[in-house]
Amino acid sequence: MLAAGTTPQGSYDFTAARLREAALRVAQTFDLQGVAIGAIENRTLPGAAGPCPVRIYTPAGPSAETESAALVYFHGGAGVFCSIDTHDGLCRMLANASGCRVVSVDYRLAPEHPFPAALEDAYCVIRWVCEHAREVRIDPARIAVGGDSFGGTLAAVVCQRARESAGPALALQVLICPVTDLRNRSASWNAFGEGYFLERSTLDWAVENYAPNMDLADWRISPLRARDFSGLPPAHIHTAEFDPFRDEGRAYADALASAGVPVRYVCHAGMIHHFYCMAGAISYAAPAIAQAGVAIAEALAPR
Repeated sequence: MLAAGTTPQGSYDFTAARLREAALRVAQTFDLQGVAIGAIENRTLPGAAGPCPVRIYTPAGPSAETESAALVYFHGGAGVFCSIDTHDGLCRMLANASGCRVVSVDYRLAPEHPFPAALEDAYCVIRWVCEHAREVRIDPARIAVGGDSFGGTLAAVVCQRARESAGPALALQVLICPVTDLRNRSASWNAFGEGYFLERSTLDWAVENYAPNMDLADWRISPLRARDFSGLPPAHIHTAEFDPFRDEGRAYADALASAGVPVRYVCHAGMIHHFYCMAGAISYAAPAIAQAGVAIAEALAPR
């Protein structure tokens, strides 16, 4: 996907712009467009360095004026590309299928804003949502955090950081094809790093720009490297058979389960990374998202 190739020193902004344009074209070409939804609100919430744009999706149905569960969602894109626009179709479908309000977060991107900018924005937004839930018609006891690819990294790290900081309390984490270990090159990374949509050259370049001069074993970058997985929220983890990150997603599910965290794990047979944002071209994607949404609804049902 979007192979960056060899980029001359000093032209990173230009290449980042090209990747962002390409990601938007992928969304416009391959994702479902105009999925009916109850309501959409574009606004800003406090980020780590100023206002952070978010898009709040209220699902279709009779619950539009009442408090609902919520999924605070971080889009993928290797910390360099993608946006709330590239993940609009996915968030609409997740909102409708789960009955949750979905808060999609447009966190800051590298190389303009390298690590830890995205993580700091993510944590600020989740804290605001938890502390001000009723202002946006959300039940504070039923707030989940989720994301895909790099957004799954952010979601996992936010859960770890919330535990270390004694809050906020989160009811669920939903990780879709998450990136959990940038230090280790797994068997699936080696097998599917070329020719399966997501290209190793793009990933290597993005990592260099997202976390320059950082130790990739830092748990804030590679959450599978954390020392302790106990006390984290229950997890729904999705991987894809032909995804470079398949093995580390499974390893994260196993690490949580070994620490006593309830885990629901699904590997989507025959799928590639980013299939969940290509429901207009991949017939499997929409029903898979619908099933994921039903599982979220069950996990966040009032007790």
